[in-house]
Amino acid sequence: MNLLASIPSPSSGTIDLGPFQIHMYGLTLLVAIAICIWITGHRYVNRGGDWDLIFRCAVWGVGAGIVGARLYHLATSWNEVPDQWWGPFAIWKGGLGVWGGITLGCIVGAIVAKRAGANVAVLADCLAPGLLVAQGIGRIGNWWNQELYGKATDLPWGLEIDTAHRPFSSITQGTYHPTFLYELIWDLFAAALLVFVIERRYHPRPPSLFALYIAIYSFGRFWVELVRIDPANHILGLRVNTWVSAIVCIAGIVWFVVIQRRGRDPGAAGGTRLGRRRAAPAQPAGPKMTVPKGRVRPGG
Repeated sequence: MNLLASIPSPSSGTIDLGPFQIHMYGLTLLVAIAICIWITGHRYVNRGGDWDLIFRCAVWGVGAGIVGARLYHLATSWNEVPDQWWGPFAIWKGGLGVWGGITLGCIVGAIVAKRAGANVAVLADCLAPGLLVAQGIGRIGNWWNQELYGKATDLPWGLEIDTAHRPFSSITQGTYHPTFLYELIWDLFAAALLVFVIERRYHPRPPSLFALYIAIYSFGRFWVELVRIDPANHILGLRVNTWVSAIVCIAGIVWFVVIQRRGRDPGAAGGTRLGRRRAAPAQPAGPKMTVPKGRVRPGG
């Protein structure tokens, strides 16, 4: 007996609450960002860091991430941009690329952390699992909009797509591969793998977890891209994002290997298990005064 006949899709991507209309895609992204901040902050504080820095990085990083996501879409899907002067700015019509968002958001966040004197490598490792969870949750927004699904399928977990959202080539097919669900499961699995296996058992030096996040996420995204059928530009018969996934995955693996071959940084705090004990403060402490042995402080 099949456990599922199919996965239903919402009839609308919005919910009306009196005079207010809530766009569920945007709400999903806000929830994903909030969870990412919470996970990152919790992990960073356990290493002696400060919540205030997490909030500052989040404010600048999220803003830069939106800009980067739009720029990536403009660079890779220029033919989908409205042919108007306001076309490049029309985020409300869709068009945000996760690669550009993560890249620019992390770069700006790293600059903010570096200027604050924080250990950016440790902060990156704190961020990696949160990003994976957030990216997985963010894909639920595609489910609300009935978009970015995969090829037609008769599998029991096929995703129901309304006629108005189906491609013309398979207009009579009712169910498709739920790529949003594939990526959600992969991202959550990858986050658990980083925290509960790699970090706790092997204690890699930072920013190893971030390098592995890049490699593991990109590997999953590679095969998801092979299933998706939404419009995309192609290079040598493959979607642009398929090539990007492969290249970034290899880059993440190479970066991880380089980190492991590097000499251990005695000041790094990444070798401790999360929750077992607090590591040295992630931000530099001020100079400490010491009293030579055998002397008594005045007034003591």
